[in-house]
Amino acid sequence: MKNIEKKTIETIRFLSVDAIEKAKSGHPGLPMGTASMAFTLWSKFLKGSGMDPNWPDRDRFILSAGHGSMLLYSLLHLFEYDVLMEDLKSFRTLNSKTPGHPEYGHTPGVETTTGPLGQGIGNAVGMAIAEKRLANEFNKPEYNIVDHYTYVIAGDGDLMEGVASEAASLAGHLKLGKLITLYDDNNITIDGTTEISFTEDVKKRFESYGWEVFEVKNSNDIDEIEKVIKKARENLDKPSLIKVPTTIGYGSPNKEGKSAAHGAPLGEGEIKLTKKRHNWDHPDFYVAKEVRDYIKEIVEKRETIKADWEETFDDYCEDYPEKARQWRKWFSKEIPDSLLMDEELWDFVDKPKATRKEGGKVINIVSKHLENLIGGSADLNASTKTTLKQKDDFQWNTPHGNNINFGVREHGMGAVLNGMSLHGGLRVFGSTFLIFSDYMKPSIRLAALMKQPVIYVFTHDSIALGEDGPTHQPIEQLTSLRSIPNLTVFRPADSKETVIAWIEALKNTEGPSAICLTRQSVPLLEGVNKGAHSGGYILRKEDGNKPDIILMGSGSEVSLLTKAHERLKEEGINSRVVSMISLEVFDLQPKVYKESVLPKEVKKRISVEAASTYGWHKYVGDEGRVIGIDKFGASAPGEILMEKYGFTVDNIVKNAKEMIKG
Repeated sequence: MKNIEKKTIETIRFLSVDAIEKAKSGHPGLPMGTASMAFTLWSKFLKGSGMDPNWPDRDRFILSAGHGSMLLYSLLHLFEYDVLMEDLKSFRTLNSKTPGHPEYGHTPGVETTTGPLGQGIGNAVGMAIAEKRLANEFNKPEYNIVDHYTYVIAGDGDLMEGVASEAASLAGHLKLGKLITLYDDNNITIDGTTEISFTEDVKKRFESYGWEVFEVKNSNDIDEIEKVIKKARENLDKPSLIKVPTTIGYGSPNKEGKSAAHGAPLGEGEIKLTKKRHNWDHPDFYVAKEVRDYIKEIVEKRETIKADWEETFDDYCEDYPEKARQWRKWFSKEIPDSLLMDEELWDFVDKPKATRKEGGKVINIVSKHLENLIGGSADLNASTKTTLKQKDDFQWNTPHGNNINFGVREHGMGAVLNGMSLHGGLRVFGSTFLIFSDYMKPSIRLAALMKQPVIYVFTHDSIALGEDGPTHQPIEQLTSLRSIPNLTVFRPADSKETVIAWIEALKNTEGPSAICLTRQSVPLLEGVNKGAHSGGYILRKEDGNKPDIILMGSGSEVSLLTKAHERLKEEGINSRVVSMISLEVFDLQPKVYKESVLPKEVKKRISVEAASTYGWHKYVGDEGRVIGIDKFGASAPGEILMEKYGFTVDNIVKNAKEMIKG
């Protein structure tokens, strides 16, 4: 190891240590233990640009073990991203560029939000899928415009999490050879050594997944690490795991190799001892001029690589203008006008139809216009109706396909979708039963946090799914999803609203959307209008100036409301029916619009939804009633269950009449 390389590695270590000590909060153990491998990767291999962090053909680097965020911030600072020394000194303070865990969209150069362990590995699998799909779409024999790797640093905790196992298994199946994970194998967890909980043979596990596994002998031997990464890059048929036997808190006399180095500052006394042991006789936050100069040479080479790519891409655009137009279209996230004008979208059969089946029709129309729509289900395409019929499967030997078979891996699917979306160039979706959204909620939450336009199709959305019983019948799931900030939930009432839900979900490029659909057939409703784009709208208007009562609901229960409306009309009661396709979209509307739909003067209101009642009281008010289900269901035909739990026209009419009579 050259002296300048050693000095740069020590700079990475102590920038991290100093920032954590100044913040009096953080995780010094990982940056100290992994500085050598991170330096090797960033200085010898990683394509990137601090001047243009979003350059499309950059390598992606993910610190899956996001608690070690100061490692990443130190690297970003040294490699001339827009992370200044003052940002390092502001670590973990309000509004700083250096939050406690890496946050996508907040810090330049951070590819994904990490911290919840295992998610970063799942994201990386998605990025590697995106690279492979886009390379197949756009590369030409003389032009490799998509040609980059996805690198991960992950720890023991990452590999313990189920989401990582799900994603890694899929990666091996798909032979994602441009995915390389450096495993921070330090044998330490918060509660002690891995001997208390994690004694499996990681090498054999990943080999069984179809990965190639390499083992480094010395975590500080950067020449050895460089050789191993080169070997990993050469194998394009298998993802690679590189086991690096690191020492947590490396060089700390009293905390090295101990869990005490994981999640707390070393302390002033221990830092003095550590710096003495490393012969680091410098002030806090010190970066030597020779280190700056050395890194600048590397940065200039990286910028040259980017400039060469841009020149090549310009030539590509001249030689393949149609592909260049397609490239811009795929990376724009815009909805083609041709889709919105496609009359087939609005061609409905006037008979009862399950919204999941209508959703299957819609997604296939969408895929004709949006060629980069890609996704799949957690082994449920036959039920969720999300197969893109005119597209092939995405497999290791058919990388042109748009149908991804995620297998029974809901959580992994969610993390992979996030990675594909973050990569850019693709519009992604995933599907399963609504009840199984629970399995993937952490990934959904991260999609919302990162403002990624992932679309989830959740079918079998109520107890009306029937005989599969309470294990499969969602109760609290709608409420749970609606509680996630920046997630937009749609529950369409019929075929027309299903089309509108899809259009609005595609337009929503600042966050994920969930489209919740029925297993059972529902009638095509009269009165569906453009107001549905506003989340809530008047489906049936009252006679006269104002309604006696407002009936509101979502999904399959809206048809019950329309029938109750007619019954009440026969009895001289003026009711208004409001379809609430999306509470989130409705809440964003101007006050004057919301008042026109739900006027404050009308106090008598009933909401009906075959799900938890939680959340509806804000719409019905103190004098309203909520018809829902706050208990688990049962195994029986769906129509019997709907009657048993009060989702009938008779029950709605009964409640309305009781309210009118006072």
